[in-house]
Amino acid sequence: MNRKTLDAEILSVGTELLRGHVTNTDARDLSRLLAQTGIKVRWHTVVGDEPCRLRESVEIAKGRADIIITTGGLGPTCDDLTKEVLAEAFSLPLVRNEAEAAGLYEYIRYGSAYTPNNQSQALLPAGCTVFHNDWGTAPGCAFEAQGKLVLMLPGPPKECLPMFERYGLPLLKKLAPACIVSHSLNIFGLGESAVDEMFREEMNAMQNPGMAPYAKECDCLLQLTAEAESEEAAEALLRPVLARVRERLGDYVYGEDVESLEEALLALLKESPATFATAESCTGGDIARRFTELPGASAFFLGGVVSYTNEVKAGVLGVDRALIEKYGAVSEPVARAMAERARALTGADYAISVTGLAGPDGDGVNEVGTVFVGLAAAEKSWVRELHLGAFRTRSFIRRMAGNVAFDMLRRRISGLPVME
Repeated sequence: MNRKTLDAEILSVGTELLRGHVTNTDARDLSRLLAQTGIKVRWHTVVGDEPCRLRESVEIAKGRADIIITTGGLGPTCDDLTKEVLAEAFSLPLVRNEAEAAGLYEYIRYGSAYTPNNQSQALLPAGCTVFHNDWGTAPGCAFEAQGKLVLMLPGPPKECLPMFERYGLPLLKKLAPACIVSHSLNIFGLGESAVDEMFREEMNAMQNPGMAPYAKECDCLLQLTAEAESEEAAEALLRPVLARVRERLGDYVYGEDVESLEEALLALLKESPATFATAESCTGGDIARRFTELPGASAFFLGGVVSYTNEVKAGVLGVDRALIEKYGAVSEPVARAMAERARALTGADYAISVTGLAGPDGDGVNEVGTVFVGLAAAEKSWVRELHLGAFRTRSFIRRMAGNVAFDMLRRRISGLPVME
């Protein structure tokens, strides 16, 4: 295959994807990795486990894409037909790969009952490059035929993504006409439209590097991308632009190339060690869960109290009952007291608290979407009042409250003003 501008199509096979039983994360993750190369993902196609429809989809892909990447349909059951249909479409016989057959038997017999239909997974297109599956049973493969490059990957994400990273991506990088490097500046406190307005004139004038904002559920990112003959050359193009953009955005940038505020906070805590605790009402422990899902969190998170009721706020946290009766559970004084009591109880350097109304019901005083987020330190405490809107979903209100809590702590540890 010649080095030129290459168009790719990701063909995801599985009726479960069409019915909504499974989310198609494979196409998303493969597209993200392919963005590192000069190969352009032009189409995502999802098709069920029906031979005629799969044949139609393959023929369409053959007519418009240089590279076809399939996910799913490589297993041992009767509806796993991807190999058969692709081999037929490219006039290739399926042949038994003895090494994969032996490996399948050894893998399966230790984990579950072995059945003969598992051996169908060792049938592969003649002359293909085999992608051995260290994460499951079905091997993947790649072959070139009729001027097209085809990669077949298993459907389960825990198999698909690592197989592509180990075998598929290096293969495709050799074909890529250029090296593409992207970095994302993660932003909290400004929305996608505000970021677009800030940089619109500059983005419209840019060619290489390029820049574009993207919205996430409760924050956004600004992605900068450069194309060059090598990774080093692309990075050199990006460095001055990244520095200029980051300076303009200021302390709204919470990280670079990170997935979440809690991930950025953990990295910051590793540089400036401190401990914290939580006191959560409407978030129901979600802040603690999000942080403790990260490896290494135990060095900095001491614990938390899910004080969903006033009885727990008073009886466990030790918030003054008179304070709750006077101001109500959803109030600035109670959020402040919750944070201060959580810090005192755990001995942490900091504590964050959340009390609010995630819906669907209000409290007769505050509307749904009203949230108070507290942060307590040794010398001072802060509370931020949020009005997120009664039309918001419970999940959005809870996640946004958590983001505000993480951002308040991030700002405090970084020496930045804590937004109230």
